[in-house]
Amino acid sequence: MPRHRLLALALLACCVPVAAIAADEAPKPKSTQELLDASQPSDWRTPDPANLLYMQVPAGRVVIELAPDFAPAHVDNIRTLAREHYWDGLSIYRSQDNFVVQFGDPTEEPAERKPMGSAKEKLPAEFTRASEGLAFDRLPDADGYAPEVGFSNGFPAGRDPASGQAWLAHCYGTLGAGRDVEADSSNGTELYVVDGQSPRQLDRNITVVGRVLKGMELLSVIPRGPEPMGFYEDPAQRTPIVSIALASEVPEAERTALQVLRTDVPLFAQLVEMRRNRNDGWYKVPAGHIDLCNVPVPVRQPPAG
Repeated sequence: MPRHRLLALALLACCVPVAAIAADEAPKPKSTQELLDASQPSDWRTPDPANLLYMQVPAGRVVIELAPDFAPAHVDNIRTLAREHYWDGLSIYRSQDNFVVQFGDPTEEPAERKPMGSAKEKLPAEFTRASEGLAFDRLPDADGYAPEVGFSNGFPAGRDPASGQAWLAHCYGTLGAGRDVEADSSNGTELYVVDGQSPRQLDRNITVVGRVLKGMELLSVIPRGPEPMGFYEDPAQRTPIVSIALASEVPEAERTALQVLRTDVPLFAQLVEMRRNRNDGWYKVPAGHIDLCNVPVPVRQPPAG
């Protein structure tokens, strides 16, 4: 065999395996779960039990975190209503497809509605608040509903530097206070949870009071009510509310132990970037962009030990 052929074969035998080994040794991107598994205790926060609602429905418990930094008057009223068992025995009386589930007292006649106890019947509208002094972890991408978007203590939020105002965004799992035409016609008795595509047009038009941390699957499977708005015509179709209580009023042994990933830590920024530019092999075209409501904030049970 000619010497140049032998040399070529020798190079092929030498170099191809080396290249293959180099490719095999290239570090593979870590998955989201691998990053979370390697997180530090300081990456997580434990929600204040005074800011947690336990909504008990026949299928289980829904855990909701309240947002007093954005709606202090409404949150204070909601705490009072929960302590006085206002929602116990009421129902989820509306389930509109791709929009919200709504709960409270569906009675339309004011004189026939359930008494509010010592809670206030009139509250100011709390659509926005001053952004000065507010923690805000900004996302890098543009948004169609706000000059800037990001997270404030884990809550998805918008911000306008020109007006100096900030507000909570209507993402999946958002808890809002239903109102009538007047801006100040909500008092926290009628609440809704977004369970469809994010209705961001509601931002700055309704007081947002919190978000669901755990149990959205119990709300999203509730049968849809009739068109056009999902209000059940037959009361028997409503989902009963066993109780709504503050976690701080529940014995510690009966609480749901949860931790929420902080949004002001490098790990969260890394997770956001992973979702902006997927490189897990399945995606062929990285988006290079992410919408506010497509950024999940991880929630977990505290690790044992």
